[in-house]
Amino acid sequence: MADHSPPQRPPEAAPQAKVTGDPPPPQDSGERPRPHHHLRQAYAAIDLGTNNCRLLIARPANENFVVIDAFSRVVRLGEGLAQTGRLSDEAMERALGALKICASKLRRRNVHLARSVATEACRRAVNGAAFIERVREETGIRLDIISAQEEARLAVLGCHILLEDGIGPAMIFDIGGGSTELILIEPGGPVPRILDWQSVPWGVVSLTDTVGHEQDGADDAARVARYAEMRRVVDESFAEFGERIAPHRGPDQRLLGTSGTVTTLASVHLELPQYDRKAVDGLIVPSDSMREISSRLAHMSPEERRGLPCIGQERADLVVAGCAILESILDLWPAPRLGVADRGIREGILRSLMSADAEGVQAREGLRRLRDEG
Repeated sequence: MADHSPPQRPPEAAPQAKVTGDPPPPQDSGERPRPHHHLRQAYAAIDLGTNNCRLLIARPANENFVVIDAFSRVVRLGEGLAQTGRLSDEAMERALGALKICASKLRRRNVHLARSVATEACRRAVNGAAFIERVREETGIRLDIISAQEEARLAVLGCHILLEDGIGPAMIFDIGGGSTELILIEPGGPVPRILDWQSVPWGVVSLTDTVGHEQDGADDAARVARYAEMRRVVDESFAEFGERIAPHRGPDQRLLGTSGTVTTLASVHLELPQYDRKAVDGLIVPSDSMREISSRLAHMSPEERRGLPCIGQERADLVVAGCAILESILDLWPAPRLGVADRGIREGILRSLMSADAEGVQAREGLRRLRDEG
C-alpha cells in the first residue's frame, strides 16, 4: 500500500518547551537505529477521526520512540453525517477547537516534522474538502484525507508488534467512528505483508446513527432487537470478505484489535476503576470474555452503562455499536484470544516519519562522504 501523502512542516514553531516530569515509557517502533543528531528531533501525528481528535508527539530513542506530549478529545465530527451527508456546523466547531489545541502543542514542542490525517467522516462528507481548507486557514494544520487503504496500512504499522507469536496469517482490525478496517496479514520482517483487507462504512458513530439511538425508556426487548439489527447490518458488510479469507483460517488463528471499543471492553474485563493504558495496551483477553461483556453491555440501560467507570457519559451509547462490530469480527475470525492495542494510526505515522527522515539523513551523509572522498 503506497503512501502518497507527504509529511509537512508544522505551523511556525515557538522555542522548545521544557518537558517536565517523567515522560511515558518508550514505545517499541520496530525501526533500525538512526543518526545521533536525528534523535533530538520531535515528530508529531494527528488523527482526526469520525469520533475523536488525537495528537501524539514523540522523539526517536534508538530503536524506539518516547512520547513527549499527547492529546485526545471526543469531537463527534461525524455526528448526523449518515442522515445529511454533511459535517454539521456544531461538529466542525468542536473539531476546530481540538485542532487549535493541537496546533498550539506543535508550536510549543518545536516539532520538526508532522503529518495530520482525516479519515471516514471527511471522506464521506460533501463539505469535507471545504472543512479541510478551513482547518488550514484557522490553525495552520494541513490535513490529508487519506484513503481507507492507507488508514488500514497505518493501523497495521502502528500496532502489529503487539500481535501474539504464532504460525500463519493473523487478523488486525480497527473499529473507528465512521468505518471499520479489517486487515489479514502474514507476520514476519519489520513490517508484515498484507494479504487482504476490507473497509466497511460502519463505525461506532455511523452504525449508531444509521440504526438509531436508543430511545428513552426502552425495555430489554427493544435493546435486544436494536443490537440484533446492528449485528445484521455489520454481518452483511463483512460477508464477501469472509468468503475471501476462508481459505486462510487455521488452527492457530490470532486476532489483534486497535480501537476505543476494544480498550474500553478490556478495561471492563479488568474491572479498572479508571482507564490505565499501561494495563490495557498489549493485554490478551479470552474472546469468550469479550463476547460476554459485549452482550452484557448491550442489555444494560444507558444509565447502567454510564455508571461503569471506564465507559461514562461519552461512550455509554456508542459502545453498543462497537460491541456489535466486535462480535461480528469474532464470528468472522474466531480466534480463541483477542490482543488489545492502545496504539494505531498515530504510531504508524510516527514510525513512517522517523524512518523516512532517518533514511534521508543517511543518504545525504553518504553523498557528502562521496564528495569529500572525490
